[in-house]
Amino acid sequence: MQILLILNDPPYGTERCYNGLRLALALLKNEPGTAVTVFLMADAVVAAKAGQKTPTAITMSSAC
Repeated sequence: MQILLILNDPPYGTERCYNGLRLALALLKNEPGTAVTVFLMADAVVAAKAGQKTPTAITMSSAC
């Protein structure tokens, strides 16, 4: 089976890009013989950049 995942949301601010990458890994792990292609477009291309520092979450206690 061949699967194409097209991701176009930014890697930060939403979990769609992260969930798409998790799905790709799960398909490769659990479906032997599956070819998965991930196409990153628009803001999603930033997810492929090496050495990123993830943004720090703002909590209510630190915002007050």
